Amino acid sequence: MSSDPSHPAQPLLQARGIVKIFGQHRALDGVDFDLRAGEVHALLGENGAGKSTLIKILTGAYQPDGGSLALMGTPVSFPDPQAAQAQGIGTVYQEVNLLPNRSVAENLFLGNQPTRFGLINRRELNTRATALMAEYGLNIDVRAELSDYSVAVQQIVAIARAVQLSGKVLVLDEPTASLDRTEVRRLFDVVERLKARGLGIIFITHFLDQVFELADRVTVLRNGKLMGTQPLADLDTTALVRMMLGKDIAFDHRPMGVGEANKGKPRITFKGLGKAGKVAPFTLTLHEGEVVGVAGLLGSGRTEMARLMFGVDTADTGRVEINGRDISIANPVQGVAAGLGFCPEDRKLDGIFAELSVRENIIIALQAKLGWYRALNREDQMELAGRFAEALDIRAANHEMPVKLLSGGNQQKVILARWLAIDPSVLILDEPTRGIDVGAHAEIVRTINRLRDDGMALLVISSELDEVVAYSDRVVVMRDRAMVAELTGDDIAPDSIVRAIADTPKEAQA
Repeated sequence: MSSDPSHPAQPLLQARGIVKIFGQHRALDGVDFDLRAGEVHALLGENGAGKSTLIKILTGAYQPDGGSLALMGTPVSFPDPQAAQAQGIGTVYQEVNLLPNRSVAENLFLGNQPTRFGLINRRELNTRATALMAEYGLNIDVRAELSDYSVAVQQIVAIARAVQLSGKVLVLDEPTASLDRTEVRRLFDVVERLKARGLGIIFITHFLDQVFELADRVTVLRNGKLMGTQPLADLDTTALVRMMLGKDIAFDHRPMGVGEANKGKPRITFKGLGKAGKVAPFTLTLHEGEVVGVAGLLGSGRTEMARLMFGVDTADTGRVEINGRDISIANPVQGVAAGLGFCPEDRKLDGIFAELSVRENIIIALQAKLGWYRALNREDQMELAGRFAEALDIRAANHEMPVKLLSGGNQQKVILARWLAIDPSVLILDEPTRGIDVGAHAEIVRTINRLRDDGMALLVISSELDEVVAYSDRVVVMRDRAMVAELTGDDIAPDSIVRAIADTPKEAQA
């Protein structure tokens, strides 16, 4: 970090009181943000925090419902991304949005190629491209197709194109997610050069070590609200984690009666299960009558671990054991056959069948388990849907209405009912209470506790520390795509979880 975060210069880009509403959901609630010339400003937050919405407003993809924007002190509005680009704001996403089957030179100057006698001047195009790449420290054949080069080089090509088209503000949205350490270092060198040229750079990532290495300031959003903007020089990792989790870490310990003493015999053991690039090998046993909470920041490997357990992704190391016998879980069908159920993090994308009815959504997993030659009759389907709708307080006008018409909380309860209908011995819940109303939230937490009391083994992933502490018998902590801690007893407390996430020794936080 080389710029002085305390200098009084006028912001290059400034947002004040930004509001964005989608239906009944307030995605941004009076958010302020400013970017200075010659700085890297990290924008952080968990899923649903509002990062993407804010960036889309800053780059013209969305229009704000309230608030204002200013560029170099002048009020601006961007009706579309082209207007933002014309004013100097460029964006590079994790997935490079260029043409892989065209040359590097063509990608750099697409739409702005040098011409001679009405035709593209290939010699001039390649000469300019070679010179431009040299400015970014790359000595490559610009005549080769973009796909011939690594993702890191493609990212630098995308950055070079965005800078030459825009030239004031550069938004880097998860640019390092697919890069190895050497490639990250090369990209950071490029960012430092651009920063020295006076560009303002917004850096979105879930790698906190990269934030401290590259950024000058950080802004944290949570649930659409601004948690704060701070110079990185004033923060350590623990303080930043606390900002992201939105808590002062002053909760009570979990209620009496929750603890390792309650757990029964092992239900399933994952031994050395892992997948290269997704999650490091981990070993974990889930017992009957036990809730294992999973904590960690976005990108820590929480969801990847759950997907390996259920067979959504296929592990390339390790094995799964039930009752001392090795079994295969290479796909969700085998996961269900092994007695597992899985409520995914993104209920709209991976959970509900939006056009199907409430009844159909509830019975579909059981029907798949039974096989289509043993079809449930309509009466059995109605009885099943009615029973679980009553048990989970699913509020729908009737069970034949499309599930997409229900509230988020009721949709979540429909997904939970679907898996309870197959009577699983192990249930994996990924962020089961995210984005739902208080009543539905409380009902799902009560259901988790009831299922544990009935002897089920549960693995519950949550960003809410007070929630994890309240119902967990054990807590495993994920960081950098690896399981780094397992907490039991009195160590199941928010401050212990934060220390493990931040990799901070207990004595360092005293």
